Amino acid sequence: MIFPCILSGGIGSRLWPLSRTDRPKQFLALFDGESLFQKTCKRVNQPGFASPIVIGSNNHRFLIGEQLSELEIEANSILLEPVGRNTAPPALMAALIAAETDPDALILLLPSDHLIRKEDVFLNAVRSAQAAAQNGSIVTFGITPTEPNTGYGYIKVEPGDEPVRPVEAFVEKPDLPRAQAFLKDGGYVWNAGIFLYSAQTMIDAFKAFQPDLYEQIVTVMKTRHSDLDFTRIDKDGFEKLANISIDYAIMEKADNVVCAPVAPEWDDLGSWSAIWTVLEKDDSGNTGLGDTRFLSSKDCLAYAEQGLVSIIGLEDVMVIATTDSVLVAHKDKAQDVKKIVEQLKAEGRNEVDRHPRAYKPWGYTERINSGNRFSVQSMMIKPGKRLGLQSHLHRAEHWIVVSGTIEITINGETRLLAENQSAYVPLGAKHTLHNPGKIPARMIEVQSGTYLQEDDILRHPETSQ
Repeated sequence: MIFPCILSGGIGSRLWPLSRTDRPKQFLALFDGESLFQKTCKRVNQPGFASPIVIGSNNHRFLIGEQLSELEIEANSILLEPVGRNTAPPALMAALIAAETDPDALILLLPSDHLIRKEDVFLNAVRSAQAAAQNGSIVTFGITPTEPNTGYGYIKVEPGDEPVRPVEAFVEKPDLPRAQAFLKDGGYVWNAGIFLYSAQTMIDAFKAFQPDLYEQIVTVMKTRHSDLDFTRIDKDGFEKLANISIDYAIMEKADNVVCAPVAPEWDDLGSWSAIWTVLEKDDSGNTGLGDTRFLSSKDCLAYAEQGLVSIIGLEDVMVIATTDSVLVAHKDKAQDVKKIVEQLKAEGRNEVDRHPRAYKPWGYTERINSGNRFSVQSMMIKPGKRLGLQSHLHRAEHWIVVSGTIEITINGETRLLAENQSAYVPLGAKHTLHNPGKIPARMIEVQSGTYLQEDDILRHPETSQ
């Protein structure tokens, strides 16, 4: 059985302002109404594959749960990382998890932010590589290059026509002349960071090449404990692990690494220019997401989260407009978006980390407007879900139900609010919300007071109403 392990960490800062720390690119519904994370999960929701092991950030736990729920896919486990530690620790953690139920398990390690358009080609390559993995090889999947791209690492593969061939060398991201030489040579493929291996093979590799890291990870994995639908591990122990990729930790040291070259129309969508490349375009090469218009323009990208974006008389320009930020850049400078993000982060700007929509275990909130002593947000509460009992020291709240029915409790008094009905929550009042219905309930919340930050919350046990 193949156990897919989907790595859903990362921030995707070059896709700012849409990609944020609390809602990174792999969770953005940019393609056919689905996110790259969801497409990755669906890709391996096939016969011969076990339920996925998802390893992701603690900060994204509700996004992960929400997006799996939308697909009606139940994970084998959702392991939450307290901090990012690259790809080596997850590669071993997945092996340890799978080996607990299947000593002969194979692990397919998959980044969650890749777009694969020919999924049948990719899955056939995985199936063709199964025997090699079962026989003790670590299989890496190399993408047949279509251009001299300098943004990817390369793998030198032995010549031949076999579906799986020995690896001669891993090569760091090259400059343009070397990339052009690799393309001309024909013996190089892009390193996609996708691996297939048996659980025991990876365990043995860590024992041989990273013995200290192996012992540390085994110790950390013994601290696993359940929290709702998630699995948590000890924060202090995990933070002490080396921040190292599986390539450096294992692949460049092991002598049992082979490569399966494949051409599945793969893209690592790490920048807005890469997004433009894969989207459908008009006759002038323009492509838009959302409400967009183009006039006398060529090879442009426009994204409108809300409202209208129009581009007139420009070439090779990207305009990305979210509810709180606008990015305008030349496509040739797409990689420099990361520099703006670093500058904003140094200034302490919220636009780097916080997306206007924040997912919660009961639904989500979305910022609408704020100013001196007031803040307005919309809220969606899922059917059957309830917010915890709480109060605020510095603000009062007004609730207006937009759709559905919400059961409210204020200072121990419970009643129902239907569409267009409202309620006032005085400063200091203990209150909670519950959606008793069968459809999502939506409301507008207006906060007013001297201090409106999220940490002005006092939580109370339900028995204290």
